[in-house]
Amino acid sequence: MNSAGLSRVVISEEGDRLYTFEYAALITQTSTALVERFATLGLISPINSMLRSRDIARISQILRLRRDLGLNLVGAAMVLDMAEEIAQLRAQLQAYRSRSS
Repeated sequence: MNSAGLSRVVISEEGDRLYTFEYAALITQTSTALVERFATLGLISPINSMLRSRDIARISQILRLRRDLGLNLVGAAMVLDMAEEIAQLRAQLQAYRSRSS
């Protein structure tokens, strides 16, 4: 693994720190090939082959769901997507209730 690839951090147009696939693999204790597979399957959203910290966190969450529940990659991603949607709906409901009171 190339140390220059690990230390390379770029700032996106939105101000997010972006990290290399190699860095994501190191942090998530997996391989660069698996990180690339996540990108190919659309489970993470790289920006010009760089990842946001939320993508790295998502990789960790998917790997944990695979390990703990035996879900496949796509199934684990679907669980995360549904959990995020539920959280958004709860926030919208709470905002609606606050305005109605």
